[in-house]
Amino acid sequence: MEKLKSAIRKLFFPGTPVIIICAPVAAALLIYTFAGGHDNTPIGYLSYLFSAYALTIVCIKIPTMTKYISRRIHNNKTAHRYLTDIPFRIRVSLYMTLGINALYASIKLFTGIYYGSVWFITLSVYYITLAIMRFLLLRHIKGNDIGTDYISELKRYRVCGGVLLGMNAALSGMAVLVVLENRGIKYAGYLIYAMAAYTFYTTIISIRNVIKYRKLNSPVLSAAKAINLAAALVSMLSLETAMLAQFGNGNDIFRRNITAITSGAVCVTVLVMAVFMLISSTIKLNKNRQ
Repeated sequence: MEKLKSAIRKLFFPGTPVIIICAPVAAALLIYTFAGGHDNTPIGYLSYLFSAYALTIVCIKIPTMTKYISRRIHNNKTAHRYLTDIPFRIRVSLYMTLGINALYASIKLFTGIYYGSVWFITLSVYYITLAIMRFLLLRHIKGNDIGTDYISELKRYRVCGGVLLGMNAALSGMAVLVVLENRGIKYAGYLIYAMAAYTFYTTIISIRNVIKYRKLNSPVLSAAKAINLAAALVSMLSLETAMLAQFGNGNDIFRRNITAITSGAVCVTVLVMAVFMLISSTIKLNKNRQ
């Protein structure tokens, strides 16, 4: 009985070198099977069994690998600080978002000039303005700990709300023109997939940050989250117009209706956010002055 247990343990708990070898071999066998049309052959059945075994031992090894990776990460001072120091993690996140947003704005500007699209040029200006707002928030966070200078943060929060309100008015006007003219821009090559990747990335990150840092009493951080969410919503609108133009079936009425609904929802949401930021910050500032 002990020999059987030992054999089973060796079978399902092999050493790390065995797992490292089995995983790529299983992948190669599956590629050979499906690419070569060997689905119903002995080699095919062998590849199925071997890939199932490889997947099993990899899954069993995951908890141990996770602990090892976590230990190595925490041994690194910068990585450990990123995982344990919330203000530092927020600053890093804001810098990353600022860089990605600036790159996206540049692509939008180039695309708008290349295709002669006022819509894309307007969007690039929108994103550039958001990048400037993020930069100003970063300057404040760099010189002050998050949540320590509440009055100063409230003032910046209100300024961001006012800028968002003005930007939303310009965006709403352009959205109306896009709906009335019922035009869309087709990206060259696979550029639309890069735009889609950015859109889904920024949407997931913005929603994650809203949930994760909702309990931190920092107006500057709230402003940053609002900016991220506004950028994500506008990115979704931009992606939708591009995808309807590139992959639509030529139904102009359907495209116009969908664009109208989405643009209306985005503009109203950003409007509500901006008005809320202005009103709530003004009320709190007045209370603190009394």
